Amino acid sequence: MRKIAYAAFASLSALALAACGGSEDASADAEAENVEISADEPLAGAEEPVADPDAATDDASAVDQAEAAGEAAADAAADVAAAAAAGAADVKQAAGDAKKAVGAN
Repeated sequence: MRKIAYAAFASLSALALAACGGSEDASADAEAENVEISADEPLAGAEEPVADPDAATDDASAVDQAEAAGEAAADAAADVAAAAAAGAADVKQAAGDAKKAVGAN
């Protein structure tokens, strides 16, 4: 009886799936339009580029700023490393105190 029920369910499922599907070719809708243009053709309405007055023109000052930022980052990393080492020492001390407290009981 179960085999018949399983076969009937499988048949109904296959028919339901076939009924929901369409017979249209999906690849016709998925074709891309030709949107490429020749590199020789200028873009219509494109503005001419202009120079940015706020742009840095002195390369030496940009290098100096980058070096200063690098040094500040190195100092901050050293501070974080020192704080981590101090925190690790505090945790180690607290663990030793806890062992002593447990051992005393």
